[in-house]
Amino acid sequence: MGAGGAEARVLDAAKRCCERWGVAKVTIDDIAIASGVSRATLYRLFPGGKDVLFDALRVRELTEFFDRLTAEAAGIDDFEDLIVCLVVAATRELRGDEHLAIMLGSEPGEVLGQLTVEGLPRTIRVATEYLTPLVRSHLTAGEAALVIDILVRMTISYFLAPSDTIDLGDPVSARHFIQPGLAALAFART
Repeated sequence: MGAGGAEARVLDAAKRCCERWGVAKVTIDDIAIASGVSRATLYRLFPGGKDVLFDALRVRELTEFFDRLTAEAAGIDDFEDLIVCLVVAATRELRGDEHLAIMLGSEPGEVLGQLTVEGLPRTIRVATEYLTPLVRSHLTAGEAALVIDILVRMTISYFLAPSDTIDLGDPVSARHFIQPGLAALAFART
């Protein structure tokens, strides 16, 4: 088995261990046993141990999230439809993420930190990397970065603190909420 297969097994095992015991209680030994990989191999794959491994897991989860999101939006040419699709798909992905729900229940501080203060810059950076090509035909690079930043912050905010009146997982509700912002952007560009 190649390093890529062992790395994926270790990351999968780390995810399962976190769901079972929580991030703070999981040990390198737990992950090694669950993945069937020796401690030495684990440290060779993730020099620096647990922190590096969990960082790699976060990167993988974020990459997979944006892979699914961009696939959902593939082929949408209308700018408003594209933005609505991205917000709705992202909201539904967040709501449907069983691992995220388990971790929010067992390790809320850790997860909130990764969704907000600690992890938000990375999320915005990855979102910008993935989503800029989708919006680039409609916006300048600076506008795209600003719009993506706002969309990420808005989607995470409404996921963490749902509204009684705005449902970003519903295309009609999301469109009504997003339209004034898009109109303001269009006005500012003229």
